[in-house]
Amino acid sequence: MFGLTTGLAIFLILCIALACVFEFINGFHDTANAVATVIYTNSMKPTVAVIYSGVLNFIGVILGGIAVAMGIVNLLPMDVLVDNNPYHGIAMILALLISAIVWNFGTWFLGIPSSSSHTMIGSILGIGMAFYFLPGNLGTSAVNWDKAKDTGLALLLSPLLGFAAAILVMFIFKRIVKNEIIYKEPIPGKTPPIWIRSLLWLTCGLVSFFHGQNDGQKGVGLIMLILIAIIPGQFAVDSTIDLQKINGNIAKIEMLMFKADSTVLSAKEKKMYADVFKYATHYRNEVGTFASASQIEVMKRFSLRKDLVKITKGTEKLMAGGNLALSANELKALSHEVKASKKLIEYAPTWVILMISVCLGLGTMVGWKRIVKTVGEKIGKQHMSYAQGASAEIVASIGIGLASWKGLPVSTTHMLSSGIAGTMVAKKGLKNLQKKTVKTIVLAWVLTLPVTMILSGSLFLLFRAIL
Repeated sequence: MFGLTTGLAIFLILCIALACVFEFINGFHDTANAVATVIYTNSMKPTVAVIYSGVLNFIGVILGGIAVAMGIVNLLPMDVLVDNNPYHGIAMILALLISAIVWNFGTWFLGIPSSSSHTMIGSILGIGMAFYFLPGNLGTSAVNWDKAKDTGLALLLSPLLGFAAAILVMFIFKRIVKNEIIYKEPIPGKTPPIWIRSLLWLTCGLVSFFHGQNDGQKGVGLIMLILIAIIPGQFAVDSTIDLQKINGNIAKIEMLMFKADSTVLSAKEKKMYADVFKYATHYRNEVGTFASASQIEVMKRFSLRKDLVKITKGTEKLMAGGNLALSANELKALSHEVKASKKLIEYAPTWVILMISVCLGLGTMVGWKRIVKTVGEKIGKQHMSYAQGASAEIVASIGIGLASWKGLPVSTTHMLSSGIAGTMVAKKGLKNLQKKTVKTIVLAWVLTLPVTMILSGSLFLLFRAIL
């Protein structure tokens, strides 16, 4: 298998299996939020709803691209992204997956809506922080704080926006629709009016599709981390990309960087500035006249990945620093060339996307009952009405769709659970919330990051010591 030793082959199979388990659990944990409204309001039979949601999750992953997947990968320390020791990568991946699976499964078992996105981010940050305790102390390179801030902001704002937006949508509903039936608790066995049922079908489908686009990509990112860590020669770069075209992109980056006044840069920035040219030269020498990575020795392909990571990350950090004395048009052109260069290293084979699609889709079809009951009955003192279900789903589908478009990981659980809470408040104020359930959910959200960070960081240091 790709010339692997028996030990590495076993670790490869184990890591891929754990990634599939994580995505399977993600399916029945997170997607229960999507089907909760249609099941609880009698708009769809449970079996039909979970199959419907599972299929749309599958399609969402297939059509979702890899922007979110790469956002997850880029949270990791740069040293991990350019480390060609497979056992270091295995230690990282095992720690990340085990901690994420333990927390996700535990919260599902207790029927607590908890974010798989939050869990994964915490696990990744824990690994990054653990780098501070390794010999040689990698210092500030241990966490990609710029990307972490963007991701953290998205996760922080999603429940707040979901809560506020759901109140607004409920207000609009009440002003436009005067049919009192849709504001009352569903009658067991009785289906709602066809128009509200159709709206619930549509919004459930959209939430499922966008969940696949967003959360499914996280699984794709995990598989790519595994392949790059254990089989770097085969998966470090995309062999379908023209190396000479990337060479042209890098040459333009160099040309634009030459225009900048390096004397105004800080000492750290000057090193990054010099590294851009250093790794650009190395890439050019390694590639020569070759057009495809398949023409380059397997052992040298990872060095091309390292070159691209150093060039693109260094350039992005210099641009973010604000000290590059370039015009707005030049900065825009530089950003364009960086994005074009990344095509060589930011990719996923079709089989990886299909595998994650299947795992997420199958996971959606089992284990949904615990979360559905919490969402439908335990957030508010009154059971969820048709209008409340539709409002929460509208908000969640729009929020997750926008996040996927921007390449940001966002929590389906946060968006929908906070949306349900918002609709309860819109109906009868804060007194309409079940404090015990809300406290439990909030506590889970608050604890997710620190618990997964400590667990993954500890496991990472343990595995690095023994592997």
